[in-house]
Amino acid sequence: MKNLILEVKNITKEVNSPEGLLTIVKDINLTVEQGKPISLVGPSGSGKTTLLAIMAGLDLPTFGTVNLLGSEITSLDEDKRAQIRGQDVGFVFQSFHLMPRLTALDNVMLPLEISGDPYSMDKAQEALKKVGLSKRAKHFATQLSGGEKQRVAIARSIVNKPKILFADEPTGNLDKKSSDSISDLLFSLNEIIQTTLVLVTHDLFLAEKCKEVYELSEGQIL
Repeated sequence: MKNLILEVKNITKEVNSPEGLLTIVKDINLTVEQGKPISLVGPSGSGKTTLLAIMAGLDLPTFGTVNLLGSEITSLDEDKRAQIRGQDVGFVFQSFHLMPRLTALDNVMLPLEISGDPYSMDKAQEALKKVGLSKRAKHFATQLSGGEKQRVAIARSIVNKPKILFADEPTGNLDKKSSDSISDLLFSLNEIIQTTLVLVTHDLFLAEKCKEVYELSEGQIL
């Protein structure tokens, strides 16, 4: 397939529980083309977040393979998967994960400074500009609204211009106005920086903005 950026083959995830072996996702197959946003939808407990974590290399499946950005990440150790994530993968989560005692600018700079990037401030300022928060750069995370915190989190996720962006319920903690604003921003960035968006959401209206929608139920794609 042309410009294939992600390929999931026969993914199954099993975990031990007090009730015995529990299957979280089962026999999942999907492909994602470069620049083509997709969404994963389904009720709580359907396996969406587990599947996203496996696709992004944050977790490993019990069976099956994931090819991400040309690497079969299911055969790599954590250090090599982390290297791929650090270079070419961005993440946006429902709960923002900002450092409360850092400014918006410092939060965006943080991953760049950890990697020793000498242009961390310039890149962070550019990312904040892209999400419309230049004027709030010096504000601490605790001084920002929910929508602004998510914009900072998005700026941090795109500061390295990732090839693929995984977003897990990015509007889940926001009111409708902020939710609409953040969803518009995500799809705008998808076009502007040509990153591929993989979106987990329970919001069908948001999901249907994607080119493809995969619905999960009890760990399987319907």
